[in-house]
Amino acid sequence: MSEQSPSSTAPAPRRTFLVALPLFAFLAVAVLFWVRLGSGDPSRIPSALIGRPAPQTALPPLEGLIEKGAQVPGLDPVAFKGKVSLVNVWASWCIPCHDEAPLLTELAKDTRLQIIGINYKDAPDNARRFLGRYGNPFSRVGVDGNGRASIEWGVYGVPETFVVGREGTIVYKLVGPVTRENIPGVLMPEIEKALKAGS
Repeated sequence: MSEQSPSSTAPAPRRTFLVALPLFAFLAVAVLFWVRLGSGDPSRIPSALIGRPAPQTALPPLEGLIEKGAQVPGLDPVAFKGKVSLVNVWASWCIPCHDEAPLLTELAKDTRLQIIGINYKDAPDNARRFLGRYGNPFSRVGVDGNGRASIEWGVYGVPETFVVGREGTIVYKLVGPVTRENIPGVLMPEIEKALKAGS
């Protein structure tokens, strides 16, 4: 009776390691996600665009959105120069957008800043009805019908809000809706910093 060689009865250590490697990689990624999700405010997802110029993509106006007898203009990147801007990406079909709309109207009363809307993949009639229901806080509304501009802004999903400084640079990104809690705790401090930086 022939003896079996040791290599045929037990797997080589290298082979065992290679088989276990995907499992270790999966566990490492799972731990990373768990730590990230449990470590604070999900609205503070970092953006690669912080400190960079706002995208230079012009967007057409929301046709038929009339205020004081004139069409509300679309998004022109030139509008960012010289004034602190709050850029809100929204849609009428977005449930959290309905909750934040009255708060944006309150923020629009602050004449030190302008609020600009990017209407994301929305039907124009629905978008106009939305603003008719809650009031229009936006001095400009650009229509992003195919979502391409929102990709340039690094948008994960609606709603998202950006603070853009007087030089046209993105200084802060808020993922998720504007709320009564994050206005005084997060958003206003970032707006105040942008106002001081440009004065």
